[in-house]
Amino acid sequence: MSNSGKKIKYKSQSRSRRVSLGVTYLILIILSVIWLIPLLWIVLSAFRCQYHPDGTFIGTVTSDYFPKYVGLKNFKDLFSMTFAGVPNAFGKWVLNTLIIAIVCCIISTFLVLSVGYCMSKLKFKLRKPFMNISMIIGLFPSFMSMIAIYFLLKSIGLTGNPEHPEYSIIGLILAYSAGAGLGFQIAKGFFDVIPNALVESAKLDGCTSFKIFRQIILPLAKPIIIYQALMSFTGPWMDFIFAKVIIGADNPRYWTVSVGLYSMLFSAFADKNLFTQFAAGCVIVAIPIVTLFMFLQKYYVEGVTAGAVKG
Repeated sequence: MSNSGKKIKYKSQSRSRRVSLGVTYLILIILSVIWLIPLLWIVLSAFRCQYHPDGTFIGTVTSDYFPKYVGLKNFKDLFSMTFAGVPNAFGKWVLNTLIIAIVCCIISTFLVLSVGYCMSKLKFKLRKPFMNISMIIGLFPSFMSMIAIYFLLKSIGLTGNPEHPEYSIIGLILAYSAGAGLGFQIAKGFFDVIPNALVESAKLDGCTSFKIFRQIILPLAKPIIIYQALMSFTGPWMDFIFAKVIIGADNPRYWTVSVGLYSMLFSAFADKNLFTQFAAGCVIVAIPIVTLFMFLQKYYVEGVTAGAVKG
């Protein structure tokens, strides 16, 4: 083939590549806009004023996408309102959710890292079958076990207990964190990257497996620790299904944020005029997650990429 023929071929390939990238970016932009439209509507609704400056009631939800009057009144009303007989209900829901998320974050992170280390660096019988079983179980959505978990917790008084409704928070923490160890695959992939020579040399020096894990492995595992902590925190913080089933509808004092916000619009206490407060609550719930991902994005990406190796 002549040089002119090669140049034409390369130009054709380059043009085809540019067209392909252009179409890909166009599709991604369109999908991003579609995805952002409802989110932007929620944010705008959070700042939408229900009253005209002269005091006339405008209405909670209007046909206008962009609000005519904006303010922070919805956020003030949200934290001061009494809902379902609970004063300052939203603040209590946030506190309940924060306690659950932090405790689950600590327990789940420790369990996942421990199991991941054992699967990566310790050799024992049934190791491969256990990994295969955990992979198969992970294919099923967690809510399939919801009914069994509910009756198990109810049998030991950690849900549906009229004398101690606060025990449902303990039951919810157990539901979130007890089975966290089965999600060890990414942590195992990260630990596989760490040379086995470090573990072997430490064993020759007389270190126990736990001491190796605590003093040698964990200091090298900052990205996967942060990644797992983020995942363990965001799950309970945003979950609705388990919280709704385990806490129930009869204990509004112990609701989580997701259950409380849902109940503002769809429950016996629902009020359509609370939609702007509902939107304000959605914005407040999103702030911690967005902030964490913004500041810890580097470690999050490192944890995912370093853990995505063949075990």
